[in-house]
Amino acid sequence: MKAKKKVRFIINPISGTRSKEAIVEQIPQHLDSSRFEYDIIYTQYAGHASVLAKEAVADGIDVAVAVGGDGTVNEVARSLVHTQTALGIIPCGSGNGLARHLSIPLNATGALEILAECNIKLFDYGKINGQPFFCTCGIGFDASISKKFAEAGKRGLLTYVDSTLKSWFSYKPETYHIRFDGEEQTNEAFLIACANANQYGNNAYIAPSASMSDGLMDVSILEPFNMLEAAQVLLQLFNKTIDKNSHIRTFQCRQLHISREKEGVVHFDGEPMECGKEIDVELIHKGISVVKNVHANKSSQPVLKNIFADIYMNMSHEVERLRENIYEDIRQTGTHIRNINTDLMNKLSNKK
Repeated sequence: MKAKKKVRFIINPISGTRSKEAIVEQIPQHLDSSRFEYDIIYTQYAGHASVLAKEAVADGIDVAVAVGGDGTVNEVARSLVHTQTALGIIPCGSGNGLARHLSIPLNATGALEILAECNIKLFDYGKINGQPFFCTCGIGFDASISKKFAEAGKRGLLTYVDSTLKSWFSYKPETYHIRFDGEEQTNEAFLIACANANQYGNNAYIAPSASMSDGLMDVSILEPFNMLEAAQVLLQLFNKTIDKNSHIRTFQCRQLHISREKEGVVHFDGEPMECGKEIDVELIHKGISVVKNVHANKSSQPVLKNIFADIYMNMSHEVERLRENIYEDIRQTGTHIRNINTDLMNKLSNKK
């Protein structure tokens, strides 16, 4: 008789807005007791999911299932690299980047059905200064936003959008020295993203062609752009054509060294981390086992059109507001100059 698969659900009770108890109630409906045995553990503090995942490995668990957002997925996954325990995902966060890339359904029923099929494949993962990431890591604007989002005290897509819109026009690009594959270059950049998967989350595709199986990371360097071009950048981010933008440069590599002028924040899977001036990023080929969706059809993945429409509208309004402010400043400056000229002419006339 074939041994049952051992599954452990690691649930973050505070991630996202969905009820985790409703997910727990569905588990027996999808995991056949003749094929699976499972247990459920809830996280109690930040970083606890990583500890629980290590315990799952020690206990000989076949699949450790992260039930939460991207942060929970990262915590569980980092403890499973180069082990016999596979990662399963029940996405419950606001971005769900890895789940979206792998076409794991965002509803619990669909995700549990994929888990029950238990098709496992080895995938790549990356490291930034030794910290594992599975979707993306980066420096620049996206890292700055990840820090603001973490400090906001309130999670969810609207908080992320609000942080992004407030910082979009005020963020100042930095200069980076980049070394890879024997090449060196210096770039002024709005952001540098290193992608194992193709998106940040919420179907924001920073590296549309990225694969988690090719042994290479896709590097996207977004160079500075003006305010009027911002809406176009955002549009292309959501319609999977950002790599066609004239301000973006892309290449693939396995290792990358980045030097910057000052210390600051970087991000890994959307989680901020303070780093020094020197940053090393590397890609590890086939380092983690993951339950995959064999029915996935990447070409049919929906884009969050309604969300994008709201973001695009807000960005357009912001551009229009800034344009009006510039015109008003010019008008006031012109009026001020005319008043000075009038005063000067009056003074000259009085002297005569």
